[in-house]
Amino acid sequence: MITTLAAGTDVGNPLLNIAIFAAFVVITMTIVIRASRTTKKASDFYTGGGQFSGPQNGFAIAGDYLSAASFLGIAGAIAVYGYDGFLYSVGFLVAWLVALLLVAELLRNTGRFTMADVLSFRLKQRPVRMAAALSTLVVSLFYLLAQMAGAGGLVALLLNIDGKVGQAIVVAVVGALMIVYVLVGGMKGTTYVQMVKAVLLVLGAGVMFFLVLFAVRGNFSQLLADAQATAAGSTNEAIAGRDMLSPGAKYGISSMSKLDFISLGIALVLGTAGLPHVLMRFYTVPTAKEARRSVTWAIGLIGAFYLFTLVLGYGAAKMVGPDAILAAPGGENAAAPLLAFELGGTIFLAIISAVAFATILAVVAGLAITASASFAHDIYASVIKRGNASEESQVRVSRITVVVIGVVSIILGILAMGQNIAFLVALAFAVAASANLPTLLYSLFWKKFNTTGALFSIYGGLVSCLVLIIFSPAVSGKKSSMFPSADFDFFPLANPGIVSIPLAFLLGAVGTYIGRSKAEDHAKQAEMEVRSLTGVGVEKAVSH
Repeated sequence: MITTLAAGTDVGNPLLNIAIFAAFVVITMTIVIRASRTTKKASDFYTGGGQFSGPQNGFAIAGDYLSAASFLGIAGAIAVYGYDGFLYSVGFLVAWLVALLLVAELLRNTGRFTMADVLSFRLKQRPVRMAAALSTLVVSLFYLLAQMAGAGGLVALLLNIDGKVGQAIVVAVVGALMIVYVLVGGMKGTTYVQMVKAVLLVLGAGVMFFLVLFAVRGNFSQLLADAQATAAGSTNEAIAGRDMLSPGAKYGISSMSKLDFISLGIALVLGTAGLPHVLMRFYTVPTAKEARRSVTWAIGLIGAFYLFTLVLGYGAAKMVGPDAILAAPGGENAAAPLLAFELGGTIFLAIISAVAFATILAVVAGLAITASASFAHDIYASVIKRGNASEESQVRVSRITVVVIGVVSIILGILAMGQNIAFLVALAFAVAASANLPTLLYSLFWKKFNTTGALFSIYGGLVSCLVLIIFSPAVSGKKSSMFPSADFDFFPLANPGIVSIPLAFLLGAVGTYIGRSKAEDHAKQAEMEVRSLTGVGVEKAVSH
């Protein structure tokens, strides 16, 4: 079977795959349309009216967070790189401790719709909201880029589309569906889709987990040994002889590779607490207690899933083989679907792939609504209209923004096709940790923090991270780069987190001391401290 897959012959039944895809789209669209009937106010469109319980929101957070990178990218990274690939799972999971302990409850108590509500609460509204909104848009676009690239590779594999044009059409269709989901259902419809998708994804990964263990009679050590033996027999010079069970397959023994690994780890662990689409989910619950419960539920679901990825990745290495995975459309991202084909044949492949497709749709819808809400609420209503925009006009602008974001993400997704999407998402985490997290923590915990510090931190972190990414091996200089024929990779690390994140913290402190002569509203600072710690007054939160 490995030889057949590597040869590029048909995998599964394209008509069956399309039928199951279409069935899922019809079901989820029905959910979205039903939810749209109760979407009447701006709060309904942005945060679902804050009516979801902790467990419901926990499932939705898991649905939002367990993206195509988690299912397709990590499984592929483990299948090809072994130990080093599993580092993505560890980083993504540990990151939730930062979000739970430092951000979730305080954010829920302080804001209303978006991350900028917190950052601008006690600072000058217009400049800080503009900076926070721009940061939100950039992070969302980076994350969307990864999901779109995953969609192109996944559907190309299932429909046997080899050409770039066919994959580009697939990316465009996914983008169009995303736009429709958000325009019709808003946050309520998106949340229900994410809840359904979280259940399907964890169940699907769980079934594959047990099937792989059943195939080796529960002997996990044997699974690891077989995966290592398959990799050792690879015809690919870069894979043959690689130790799948020790560090160094991807992040080698050189000092620069080790530094790249540390940079990746920092970005993954700190990035979650700065992701706007994750932070926005804390506003969909009625109380801070429910926000804590939702994170607890999310950690349970996410933790179980990431444990599954270890077995799925090594299972794909053993049963499919790294050569066949890299030869398939989508490259590393094809590991999980190909493993499903080995485990259960055509029907199981179609079901698992439909779940992966649902994963992409749910995540891109959540990202789109976050970015559109940030533009409409923070830039349009607070900066352009100076707080005088009606709720109807905000929602209208938000819908227009969804369309624009959808078009831009389609174009970027086409450019990023073929990249490992776990790696692409790690870049989004680096941007979030650089531009958002320092300002967020300073706003919540440092009384002297001021507007100048916030602007230094956001813009400094955002610009430095973007510049370093552009001039990194992720964009040019290598065969795996977005532009392999170009060569302007002056920055040696693929992930810039180790430089841009500390720099953003430093710039926030420097800016605060530079701008200390400018008076801030001390009463607002006191109110924010009381509200963030106790929740008193949160029901009166308004946009400025």
